[in-house]
Amino acid sequence: MAAGRLHSKDRPVHWMGGFTLLSLAPDLDVFGFSLGVPYEHALGHRGASHSLLVALLGAACALVQRRDRVRAAVLGVLVIASHGLLDALTTGGLGVALLWPFTEARYFFPVRPIPVAPIGRGLLSARGAYVMAVEAALFSPLLLYALWPRRRMV
Repeated sequence: MAAGRLHSKDRPVHWMGGFTLLSLAPDLDVFGFSLGVPYEHALGHRGASHSLLVALLGAACALVQRRDRVRAAVLGVLVIASHGLLDALTTGGLGVALLWPFTEARYFFPVRPIPVAPIGRGLLSARGAYVMAVEAALFSPLLLYALWPRRRMV
């Protein structure tokens, strides 16, 4: 949402929604579970879709826009890349394939302040509520920036 606010003064809500959806795109890999793709596979959860190379696809998505293509492309890359980088700051899972396809190794950062969220219905549990509260606290500055009213020029 903050990227949408940063990008557009005219239609920030439109861009907030678009960048929000783009930030969630790497987690489409969870549908692989229902297809039998193991977590640890390159196409499994937090695998290839979370790589920095795939984040560059954000630029391709943004380049179809008519205005401010370069700014939209840069923000698109940052938004998608932030997903994998933030996942590398979590406390669980097998790590993130940030450097796929060059290596299938999975990485975590040395400091991991974000508790891992339960997948699926587990998000609606007490543990899920705890994780959402921690994430709300951690990301509240960005949310405040995104939602803070703009000054009206008279």
